[in-house]
This record gives sequence, C-alpha cells and structure tokens, in this order.
Amino acid sequence: MLKADSPSSNFIRNIVLEDLEANKNHGRVLTRFPPEPNGHLHIGHAKSICLNFGLAAEFGGLCNLRFDDTNPGREDVEYVESIKSAIRWLGFDWGDREYYASDYFEQLYQFAVRLIKDGKAYICDLSAGQMREYRGTLTEPGKDSPFRTRSVEENMGLYERMRAGEFQEGSRTLRAKIDMASSNLNMRDPVMYRILYATHHRTGDKWCIYPTYDFAHGQSDSIEGITHSVCTLEFEDHRPLYDWFLDQLKVYHPRQIEFARLNLSYTLMSKRRLLELVEQGHVTGWDDPRMPTLAGLRRRGYTPESIRNFCERIGVAKKNSTVDIALLEHCLREELNRCAPRVMAVLRPLRVVIDNYPEDRVEEVEAVNNPEDPSMGTRKVPFSRVLYVEQEDFREDPPKQFFRLAPGREVRLRYAYIIKCVGVVKEPVTGEVTELHCTFDPDTKSGSAQGGRRVKGTIHWVSAAHSLEAEVRLYNHLFVKPDPDDVEEGADWKSNLNENSLEILTSCRVEPSLAGAVPESHYQFERLGYFSVDSSDRTLTFNRAVPLRDTWAKIEKAQKKG
Repeated sequence: MLKADSPSSNFIRNIVLEDLEANKNHGRVLTRFPPEPNGHLHIGHAKSICLNFGLAAEFGGLCNLRFDDTNPGREDVEYVESIKSAIRWLGFDWGDREYYASDYFEQLYQFAVRLIKDGKAYICDLSAGQMREYRGTLTEPGKDSPFRTRSVEENMGLYERMRAGEFQEGSRTLRAKIDMASSNLNMRDPVMYRILYATHHRTGDKWCIYPTYDFAHGQSDSIEGITHSVCTLEFEDHRPLYDWFLDQLKVYHPRQIEFARLNLSYTLMSKRRLLELVEQGHVTGWDDPRMPTLAGLRRRGYTPESIRNFCERIGVAKKNSTVDIALLEHCLREELNRCAPRVMAVLRPLRVVIDNYPEDRVEEVEAVNNPEDPSMGTRKVPFSRVLYVEQEDFREDPPKQFFRLAPGREVRLRYAYIIKCVGVVKEPVTGEVTELHCTFDPDTKSGSAQGGRRVKGTIHWVSAAHSLEAEVRLYNHLFVKPDPDDVEEGADWKSNLNENSLEILTSCRVEPSLAGAVPESHYQFERLGYFSVDSSDRTLTFNRAVPLRDTWAKIEKAQKKG
C-alpha cells in the first residue's frame, strides 16, 4: 500500500490512507468520475479521471462513472458516448458501475419532499433577476424572499403541481431555507429544483422539474456510497452546501475533497468557449487536433500512456497554477522516442537527379527502425537515380554553419551514399530552384567497408519512383499567447487565436513502407518530428503530433545543473 511519504503521494492520497488506517467506511474506497454530458472531455478532465480511477486502483477500491445529467437542455447522447470512449481510450474501466443522476430522480424528488416537510425548503416565485437582487453581495447580506414564510402545506401543494406541469417554465423554483445573511453566497437559499420543459436524453418527457447540480451532486454520492468525492477547487465554496443537504437529510455522508484543476498554457479549458470555437468555425470540430479535447489530442497523435504520465508528473495540488504545455509535449516525445518506428518523409520536395547513377538501377538500403529499441529491427528502403529531398536542405548561397546541400558541396544521404551538388535548375521566370543535379560516390554506401568517409551533413530523402504521395498537417498552438485571456482593452479572447495554427501540405512524399499505415499509428519522420496517421481521412494523411525540438527537456537539464 502507498505510504504517506511516497514520492508519488499527494494530499488526497494521504487523506485516503488516513481514513483506511482509521477503518473509516469499513476500509472501503469508492470514488467516482461525474462528468456532465454537455460536451467532450478535455485534458483537464484527464487529470480528474487519472486521479479518481487511480486512487481506487491503488487502494483496492472501485470507481463509478456517473453522468450528472440534470440539465436536459444542454445534454446529448453524443456526449455520453464520447465521454465513455475517451475514458476507455485512456485505459480505465468502470465495469458495470455506469450510473446517471437521472437514475435517482424519484429519490431526489422524495429527498426534496422531506426537506419541505421539515420546513427547510420552500417554493419561491421570484424571477431569476429578482433572485439575484435579493441575494445580496459579498459585502452585503441578502434579503429573505417574500415567499420564504409559506406554510409546509402550501409548499407541498405547489411542489406537486410543479411536478405535474401546471406552471410556466421559470415561474417557480424550490429553494433550500438556509441563511440569506451567510457570508457564503452558496448558502443563501440556493435553488434545488427548477421548471424545465425539455426532453431528457434518458427520461424523455417524464419530468418537467429538474434538480440543480448542487442538490443532485451530494445526494447521488450518498446513494452510491461514495467514500471520497473528489472535486476541483471551484467547488470548495460549495462544500458547506454539500454537507448541509446531507446533514439535514440524515443520510450517509461522503467526504468531499477539492484539488486544483489543470490549467495549461496556450490552452482554454472552458467547455463554453470550446463550443464557441466549434460553432463559429474556428476549428473543424470537437476532434480538431488543435483542440485540448481528448478526442482532439487522440487524433493529433497523443497516446493514453503519454497523457497518464503527464497527469502523474504534474501531481495534485491545493492551489491553482498553470502548467507549461511543453511538459505535455515532452511526455509524448519521451514515449514515442521509445516506441515509434523511424521512417523518411519529405514534406516540401525538391527533385534531385544523380547523374552518374544508372537510370535502370534500383537498390535497397537497410534502415534502422528505431535506434532506441534494437528489437524493432531494420527495413529495406528503395534507392534510385531520382530522389526527393527537402527544399530547406539546399541553399544556393549557404550561410555559415549550414552543412547541407549547396553548389559544389557534399552531404550524406541517410543510410545511403555521399552525394555532391554539381548543377542547379531554376524556373526561368521566378528563379525558383526546381531541380538539383548531383553525383554520388559509390564507395561511400552506409554500412560498407569504404562507407566510413565523413562529411558534416546528413539529410533524409525518398525515391521519386517508389515514394507515396501524402498530405501532412502541421499543427501549432491554437493561441499566440500562453494566457489566451491576456488581451488588449476592448478585445476578447478570440483575438489571441493563432492564424498559423494549421499548415496543410498536399504534395509530400513518404517512403513506400507507409503504404499500409493504419489510423492512429505513430512514426518519427526523421529530422522532422512525430506524426500520426489521421483517423478520419481515407487518403494517406499524417498529423504532426509534436516536433522533435524539446524545450521541456532543456528546462529540466538547466534545473538539474542549477
């Protein structure tokens, strides 16, 4: 069992450990992940998923999946299925413990009846605007609703008629009778039930009154016997209300614990804002690889292992902070460096003709699949007279420290020969370089006895006749600033959207071994980055998951030196 001083421990684990040592809950550990089915899960939810399922696994307990589906106007089966798919993809399973707050609607209704009969809840006719006026401020107490003194009998009659659908939407609410002078605004007679004429994705039109999240949350935890109700920090001010409902109802009382939510640089975590990006066409959908949704990260090329490792490394804290997105990228590089096969791809092709190489000759050179894992073996790559190299690997007038191709210069072709540039062909009107003519040294083949002659530069390439055409999408941060809310006066957060967050290259060439690449498979394009086969296109399309440059590794190295 995990000890309190374990390096991977945190304050929530220590609380669970203390409860177990005290035999609280008879040694049970039962957590839950309670998403609202009104959007797709994002990287912030991954932290909560890993924490809740992880706690249960560490201590031999269980974790429920419970959809808090109390707002039918914003919820949909699409979101339910997306959420379940994302959790499974991350590597977690809830077994047969899939629950919904709607499973408990009748029981929640009866809980409310009990509070009405105990004189602790009442029907209020104030409109939403009037209720805000009566609520007061952080420095001024609220005022009692003029309907607060209704009798139990009148409240019960009105509540039953609310359920029967006799009143207009928004005309009445059921409120808890607590304290309008409380310093905690959540305790100033919060709404428990409201009238909503909306079809629920599970219960249809059976109900026209729906519990608020604050009322359904704690009671659902109690019904399921949750031992540790782990929430993000914004629910800390709601905990007194969570406790009040359970205490007044005299039912089993779980323990609510809050932790800091995940904030990530260059990223937004607001479901409302993410929905706005989708609806306004700033992205192509919830699974756009620029989105922080788990569906988007998956399509971009992130792996469950890298996200779980990221969540473990950032830890669990009590204070909000922002994590550098470079750490998330580092976690992906770290994993893919170990497991992704290396291949050669040319994103911006420049034609190269090797003048002294026989026109009808094709040979196969041996390439290493992954130098980090010799067990992955080697592959054969065809080499011929006409090749493609990257445009940026040639400079007609090279600067200092440029060790790639230039007129009269030599460079090694990866796994193959040393070639020398002897001629340049340009487009007559624009002057753009369209073709290079080179010669090769047949005694410099990699792996041969004479192949040891060294030159300063090595570049990748593909055979023109054998390579495959592919589309490659280069993704960058969706926002230009680490904090998307850092805007000039009068502007909104969308002014920080990055116009260059996506570059689509349609005439790329990749080596023929990628002909059978399956969706979501990962590769390192040598010298270019890590790429994943797009899951939604029939053509051969690759998304750049992350470049090779690792700023976080440099940060860690500098910290160790310090």
